[in-house]
Amino acid sequence: MIAVAVLLLPAMGLLLFMMDRFENRVAAAPKRPRHARQSHLRLVEDPDPTPVVGHEAGHADAA
Repeated sequence: MIAVAVLLLPAMGLLLFMMDRFENRVAAAPKRPRHARQSHLRLVEDPDPTPVVGHEAGHADAA
């Protein structure tokens, strides 16, 4: 019976250590993903931006 206790002691110590590390990793604040950019996320890119011409170009109406 003492032999079983002596053999289980290192296993229980290792299990306690592993569970402590796992709990710290789960409870920690999430890190920023590696692929996230510093600036804002651009969802849609305009492949060919054309300048606005005419009334929408910022000309004020003479009134």
